[in-house]
Amino acid sequence: MKTAKTKMPIVLALLAALILVLGACSNSDNKDKEHKEENDHSEMDMDHSGSGEVPEGLKAAENPTYEVGSQVIINSGHMESMKDAKATIVGAYDTTAYSISYTPTTGGKKIENHKWIIQEEIKDAGEKTYEPGAEVKINSSHMKGMNGAVANIETSEKTTVYMVDFTPTSGGEEVKNHKWVTEGELSAAE
Repeated sequence: MKTAKTKMPIVLALLAALILVLGACSNSDNKDKEHKEENDHSEMDMDHSGSGEVPEGLKAAENPTYEVGSQVIINSGHMESMKDAKATIVGAYDTTAYSISYTPTTGGKKIENHKWIIQEEIKDAGEKTYEPGAEVKINSSHMKGMNGAVANIETSEKTTVYMVDFTPTSGGEEVKNHKWVTEGELSAAE
């Protein structure tokens, strides 16, 4: 008959094996998450729902293609489950939209081609339209580490930008006051 002293090494060996297996599973999950973040920065730390507040000086569009309250389809995928989602227009504004690349103030990898910030979200922008390659300071918090970051302008486009409410195509909670979607990224819902 085995005594408690002879059973203890077996129990410890089994416990050690269990810890190694669980640790490996956890590490694998983290690697999958890191891989996803590298390839889809829009899902990482994005503040999906907003307050509905708009930057100072941003003026409502006088004749937007899609009126407030209109139902639309989002034809772009800034974030997971956004493309082909049905949305409701909650705001329409005429401005210049920029795609930017920047390194978050919180550290980490450079975010490439983030869409969109607008003229009124660039610190001290005034009326000046920035050309690709220009360096600007961001005055917006769409994503963690964005506010105060220095960014390079990738593209600029004078357009109507829309704030929208939408339900992700994968289901889940409705995203409220998402900023921003450009006019070219929308189509009328049938």
